[in-house]
Amino acid sequence: MSTPIPPALLKDGTHLLSLGFGSGLSPKAPGTFGTLAALPLWFLLQMLSTPMYIVVVIAAFALGVYICGETAKALGVHDHGGIVWDEFVGLWIALFLAPANWFWVGLGFALFRLFDIWKPWPIRVLDAKVHGGLGIMIDDVLAGFYAFVVLQLLYLWV
Repeated sequence: MSTPIPPALLKDGTHLLSLGFGSGLSPKAPGTFGTLAALPLWFLLQMLSTPMYIVVVIAAFALGVYICGETAKALGVHDHGGIVWDEFVGLWIALFLAPANWFWVGLGFALFRLFDIWKPWPIRVLDAKVHGGLGIMIDDVLAGFYAFVVLQLLYLWV
């Protein structure tokens, strides 16, 4: 069983973000719910130019290293399931340059979740060996990158 998250943590902006605005509190599949919570923000990101999108995702990654590390420390658990900011950033990477229609968004979502759960090489190795906020973030960034590559190849093929 996962370490319970004290509700008071949600009153702190750092933890509120790392817990995906509360989406990570889902008792079942918090990563999936965190990924779903990232979708509305992705639709807003679509309004940005490509360079600005990249800047925002890099900034969200850097912020995530900090906030996820802080929440992990507060909970006393390295990568607590409720910490889902890494899913936000991973999904935004997966959906970079994706057409904003439900088919491609749904496929990108599914591919990201597949790679995040499956953790093919080197994701599994990094997940086990890298600690702190960077360790929490890096596996989802790579899962997002894998999903991005597959999604873009499928889009070019179709």
